[in-house]
Formats: sequence, structure tokens, C-alpha cells
Amino acid sequence: MARFRARLALLGSAATLTAAALAPVQLAGAQPAAAADRQWVALGDSYTAGVIAAAGDTFEEPRDGCERTDRSYPQVIDRDLGSLFELTNVSCCAATIENVTSRAQSPIGRNVPGNPDPDYPFPPVPPQSEAVQPGTDLITVGVGGNTLGFADILTKCLELSQNGGGGTPCKNDLAAGLPARLAKVRSEYDQMLTVLHERAPQAKILAVGYPTVIPKDTSTCTPNNWEQFGSITQGDLNWLRTEVLEPLNKAIEKSTGTLDAASFVNLYDSSQNHSVCDSRKWMEGIFTLPAHLSLVHPNASGHRNAADHVEEAMLDVVGVN
Repeated sequence: MARFRARLALLGSAATLTAAALAPVQLAGAQPAAAADRQWVALGDSYTAGVIAAAGDTFEEPRDGCERTDRSYPQVIDRDLGSLFELTNVSCCAATIENVTSRAQSPIGRNVPGNPDPDYPFPPVPPQSEAVQPGTDLITVGVGGNTLGFADILTKCLELSQNGGGGTPCKNDLAAGLPARLAKVRSEYDQMLTVLHERAPQAKILAVGYPTVIPKDTSTCTPNNWEQFGSITQGDLNWLRTEVLEPLNKAIEKSTGTLDAASFVNLYDSSQNHSVCDSRKWMEGIFTLPAHLSLVHPNASGHRNAADHVEEAMLDVVGVN
């Protein structure tokens, strides 16, 4: 972290000195130089877009239903490194890998049962890969959880735990189908990386993994606390961490390793001790008080951590050491 902050400070100082040096020789009436000459496209799902109130305010008018927020990591990075990279952010709530690669998406906004979104339904948005052009220099992509079906798994765990008791009712019901889900993630992620590389052969691709959601010690999670995981049992939380979320990151990392132009950005290790159940949490639980449905997503602190690590990788790409 200290190394990154030092690099960023030096970068800002260098940019200021360069601008000062050039100012006296600018010709009257000349157009200012472009703010950035490296084209960056941000792709991904709600863990990239931001979506929840704890990750800031939606900023696009008119809304397209993708719910990009101003404290999500692409927007944080844009404020930090806007002099180097020109951002195109097409990340979108509920996006699957196919929505990045080839399938148009109908965004849902914040439309949930019992609390309809006044602007719903939204027009479809094109596959996110269409924002990638031959001249794109850098692509960040954070996706895979919706292809795995993590939200559906979480919902099922909540339903199965409503009967009370302990044990692992969710694991018992869903474990047999997990290998096929993970294989689907690997297959579609491989295809996505191929498509992105074909669309921008010179671009560096940074595949952003998922942060720590569930702590190693699940006894720190309070039963029936809806700011955490509600009624999901301790046994099922252990299963979700070790057999669902950690393998998801491993599947993404393995896919990334198949393409020379791609690198994996690990957010999991740096976010340990900042899970939904930790006091200094970077992840919100099912609800955020007073009445915001958060459905286990990063808050602004989680996005700041993601921004730090993605920025570090971006600066490496452009050779700022």
C-alpha cells in the first residue's frame, strides 16, 4: 500500500511539473492536449459497478439500470489516474460472463419485490465487449459470480435455513451441482478472454477477482443478523467460503493464466479480516441499516481497496515503477 501511494504521489508531482514546464510555450488559440492517451474499458458485474447505496450514488442520467455508482472502483481509479487513462465504464448490475462476451442484457436497476424501481423496465444494453475497440490499451473485467449463480445459491441458503436448526441444509441440497457450475465459469471465462483479445490485440487484460466475503472463523457471524448473513447456518457459511467463493476465484485465476496478455488481480488476500462479519467490514450483508437491501456487496471501503490493487496493476502496465 505504501509503495502504491508513493508511486501515485510521484506520478502526480511529475504531471504537475510537466504541465508547468510546457505552459510558457503554448501558442495562443492552440487546443489543449488530450487528458489521457491510454484507452481503458471497465467491464464487469455489480462488484465492479457498485450498485448499492453503501458504494455511493448512481451518477448517470438518464439511468440505464446498470447502477454504476460514484464510489465504485472504476470511478475511484478514474479520479486517481484520469491523467493517464481515459475510462469507458460499461459494467452492469447482474451481468454474466455471456453479457460481457456476446449477449445483450436487460438491466434490472434497483427493482426488487416489494420495492419497485420507478424507471423499470430499462432498455437492453449491448454486450459489454462491444465497448472494446482495436485501439483499447487496457481492459479490466470483474465477472463470474452471476454465471456461477452466487445470488441464487445465497437465496436458496436463506430459504433452506428458515426451518431452524443447524447443519448444512444448503450444502446438502446444492453441493452436487457445483462442479458443473464451476466448469461453466471456466469455459465461458476462457471464451470471454479470447473475444476480448481478438477485439483489442494490443490491450492488457486485468481480470479482477472477488474479495473476501465470509470470514475464516464463521463463529464471528451472528445468527439471524440481517446486516450479516441472516439465518444461514455456520456450517453452510463454511461451505460457501471453501467450496463456492474460493473455487470461483481459483477458476478465474486459472482461466487468466491461459492468455499471455491477461493478469489476475487478487482482492481476496488483501480483504481478509474485512468480511461481512468483521467490525471493519468492506462488505455489506443482506441489509444495510436503516433499510437498504445490499445483498452481500462491497461498500465504498471495499471498492477503495479494489482500486488500490487494480491501480497498482495498471501502473505496472504503463511502466510507472
